[in-house]
Amino acid sequence: MAREDPQTIPPDLLLRAYRAGIFPMADSRDDPEVYWVEPRMRAILPLDGFHLSKSLARTLRRGRFHVTCNTAFDAVIDSCAAPRPGAEESWISARIRESYRALHRDGHAHSIETWASDENGRLRLVGGLYGVGFDRVFCGESMFSRENDASKVALAWLVAAMRRGGAELLDCQFTTPHLASMGAVEIPQAQYLRLLDRATDSRRPYWGGDSPAGAGSSAGAAAAGAGAGDGLPAGFAALLADAEEAGLSSSPGNFIAQSLTHTS
Repeated sequence: MAREDPQTIPPDLLLRAYRAGIFPMADSRDDPEVYWVEPRMRAILPLDGFHLSKSLARTLRRGRFHVTCNTAFDAVIDSCAAPRPGAEESWISARIRESYRALHRDGHAHSIETWASDENGRLRLVGGLYGVGFDRVFCGESMFSRENDASKVALAWLVAAMRRGGAELLDCQFTTPHLASMGAVEIPQAQYLRLLDRATDSRRPYWGGDSPAGAGSSAGAAAAGAGAGDGLPAGFAALLADAEEAGLSSSPGNFIAQSLTHTS
């Protein structure tokens, strides 16, 4: 693990690291330095192995949460970095946060947000996740939840959007009981690198470019938010367009539940 000087990590360096199968972390929220990690065992969530529990399917169908993509990236990463009762010290330092914000502005870091309505009908952010996307890969970095199932709903939408866009590899970095309950598995780093190589093969179509996901409706594209540098926003927009075409635009969570149930 090599230490770096305390400065924002350039976006091109971050992307090169992810393409090589490594990623940065910090020891604490206040740590000005980062170190580069290449785990011996890597957690991935196979897109055809996502486990949709009956309770999560009910939550999706009932439309309890409103879900967006790239609407509140800064708020999501700040929430992921915030102290949590009973949790370990966050590895998301100020330097990490600023580095991924820069990557987001370049269109290669994305967030999925879950919102709930308060008593006045106003939406408040209650969960979400963020990560790095390139070629047919999405590397999930962190997630948070302030209400039951809020982060699980965000992950379900991520998996559905990746499937819709023709992605292949969802990297979870390290396994947790939360991720394992939804289908995440551990594989050796050498096997991960082989999957990564296949998913970044330049001879095969870019998952957000030539794939059908790029053909989402204008309404769906607007809902997906800014930053279409890779396929996640396009896949998300296409899901909304598909739900609208199926007559489920008022309840896209029901459409997501159906799509995951048919292929889980």
